[in-house]
Amino acid sequence: MTRRKRRRLALGLVTAAVLCSALDVRLAIRRYEIPLASLEAPVRLALITDLHSCRYGEDQRVLLDALEAEEPDALLLGGDIVDDELPTEPAFQFLAEAVRRWPCVYVTGNHEFRSGQAETFCSRIAELGIPVLRGTQITLELNGQPVDLLGLDDPTVGSAYSRQLTELKSRPRTSHTAILLAHRPERYADYAALGCDLILNGHAHGGQWRIPFLLNGLLAPNQGFFPAYAGGIYRRDGGEVQVVSRGLARESTRIPRIWNRPELVILQLTPA
Repeated sequence: MTRRKRRRLALGLVTAAVLCSALDVRLAIRRYEIPLASLEAPVRLALITDLHSCRYGEDQRVLLDALEAEEPDALLLGGDIVDDELPTEPAFQFLAEAVRRWPCVYVTGNHEFRSGQAETFCSRIAELGIPVLRGTQITLELNGQPVDLLGLDDPTVGSAYSRQLTELKSRPRTSHTAILLAHRPERYADYAALGCDLILNGHAHGGQWRIPFLLNGLLAPNQGFFPAYAGGIYRRDGGEVQVVSRGLARESTRIPRIWNRPELVILQLTPA
């Protein structure tokens, strides 16, 4: 083999390796440890967003097995679990099995409303035994302590969104840890007045294209280019912590994910 051929072969192998790395859409596990002064004992939560009715193996085994291995105390479903174009069966298959194993709560995303079937989806999810938080709050007993979970509809719901914010602002406050689940990260200004310790979002899909260590995201819905909240953990001046999942969408995306593997987010909350 000539030197020129060896160089071409090496270049081809490097190019193939870079492409495989860039286009890798295997499920990633993203873990965050977050100390909270309001906690008395550790709590482990799974944040699942933007599934978009995508399939993770037969009967959603890949996703369910990953969750089993992480042993969460509860699953928080942050919207766009159901897609407006793909068949809904994979999403409801996952939800039906998930609620059988773990406590779950759900909030809507924009694609539930885009489908024109948001009310039907919410009813079906509630019938599975999953509370759908629409400007409401529930308290779960997690590892021997009460944790308040608040949720908002996606703003696509219309005028009800403002009413839900008002109702949550005026809710009776407790000394419990308070966690807000809402789909859109860029609406942080809406959430800041709710007095929550932890804010959990999705929607941004990790900015779709990433360059490790250089670019956290190129383009996100409702944020445009170089989004401020593409994915990761954000610590606020008021003491709140905001976590944005890069989501689980794969085959539903028109633009391929680049260096942006779909992710399951695990939150290890510890007493501060």
